[in-house]
Amino acid sequence: MTPPTPPTPLRTSLVTRREELEQILQLQAANLRGHVSPEQAAREGFLTVAHTLDVLERMHALAPSVIAKEGERLAGYALVMPVEARAFVPLLEPMFQLLETLSWRGRPLREYRSYVMGQICVAGPYRGRGVFDALYREHRASYGARFDCTVTEVATRNTRSMRAHARAGFETIETYRDATDEWAVVVLGLSDGTR
Repeated sequence: MTPPTPPTPLRTSLVTRREELEQILQLQAANLRGHVSPEQAAREGFLTVAHTLDVLERMHALAPSVIAKEGERLAGYALVMPVEARAFVPLLEPMFQLLETLSWRGRPLREYRSYVMGQICVAGPYRGRGVFDALYREHRASYGARFDCTVTEVATRNTRSMRAHARAGFETIETYRDATDEWAVVVLGLSDGTR
């Protein structure tokens, strides 16, 4: 009798192929706020912004996003959105304008080398297995020499995401309400001098 094949270990990396961007879009679509039940959104979290393949390719050209895979199966992703990408997603322009007014650790955020972590999502079967934390470890490993920090917004009612970001080391620097939700602006130091 042949012993069972052990599971393929998860590995994190930067996106290298168009197929991986397509996998991101598939996972994103399945987890958008309008595509999950209110109960699932409260329990598992949700995504707010939908991207297109064109937008992801343009972001990728500036700085590849971070993914976690088990073999060829996408376990999760965390999008990298440098400031130069702000025009790609007009819906996020108010966030970029707000970021220009905020400070972190006593200095204006605009003085740091930073990027927006555009969105993070972990596929259902991989939740609770450390994928979220592994994605952020890869952010630090891949971008800590190029950027001081990454910043993102999390809907405060997305309690699972709020807890996970706090556990990963994100610091809340602002909370505000807009027409869609209440948001926490959170920052993570990436380089040795900002951790």
